[in-house]
Amino acid sequence: MQQVISELMKGSFGEVRLDEPLAPYTTWKIGGPADVLLIPENKTQLVAAVKLLHQHRVPWTALGRGSNMLVADKGIRGVVIKLGDALETVRIEGESIVAGGAYSFIKLSVIAGKEGLTGLEFAGGIPGTVGGAVYMNAGAHGSDVSRILQRAEVLLPRGELVTLQNEDLAYAYRHSILQTNPGIVTEAEFRLRYGDRKEIAAAMAAYKDRRLRTQPLQLACAGSVFRNPEGHHAAQLIEEAGLKGLRVGGAEVSPLHANFIVNIGQATAYDVLTLVEQVKETVRTRFGVTLVPEVLVVGER
Repeated sequence: MQQVISELMKGSFGEVRLDEPLAPYTTWKIGGPADVLLIPENKTQLVAAVKLLHQHRVPWTALGRGSNMLVADKGIRGVVIKLGDALETVRIEGESIVAGGAYSFIKLSVIAGKEGLTGLEFAGGIPGTVGGAVYMNAGAHGSDVSRILQRAEVLLPRGELVTLQNEDLAYAYRHSILQTNPGIVTEAEFRLRYGDRKEIAAAMAAYKDRRLRTQPLQLACAGSVFRNPEGHHAAQLIEEAGLKGLRVGGAEVSPLHANFIVNIGQATAYDVLTLVEQVKETVRTRFGVTLVPEVLVVGER
């Protein structure tokens, strides 16, 4: 590991930070340190870094905006690659919009709407990056990434860039092949269609108003914690189980939206995970339904 750190610092791979706390890099504001945090300046540095890590068999974790991720209290061993300016690109190509993997998914939906392109309205309330959305098959309001994704450029663990078409990603509810065959989404193309700008703006405004009224966006959180079980809504099950306001340490089931766990002050990953298990057990006991978290838990517990 020391040799890799030395090579990263001496070479042209981007900014290197040692023993870097990760809480500031996540929307939950929770998480221990990374052995190494690497921030590449461009795609060339990113590819070179992954090739180097593969060569030395050093584990790495990609980090976008940290919006659907819980970093364990002991942090992450190996190298954490922070995707920022290197992959924050966007361009319009007729009815398609092409964005870098680190581009804000919310911002992308706004740009599409201003261009009169419809199909991304659902993304207006989904925090995180384009890459994270492709990875998770993010969705809302009856739509998801699988319905509009044309292709994705993915950096494989050995440092090779490949292009995957929609059908290659084996999409299902909140699932893609990238969850079992990891890679970094460096770019994605979404196939949209021309629509009425006023209708697009009205739909996005309505979605935004609903989010502001029903979600605890003013507090540190990671969006919905559990997937919706088939035939059920996770939030409804949690609320009917009487769990709104349940707390463990600094973590709380939001009184506003039962499928959100919020950091009300100095919450740890242990607090969140303990609360998750209490919610799962109560819902399973009350309704016979097993809730499955959609939040990615990474690091050493």
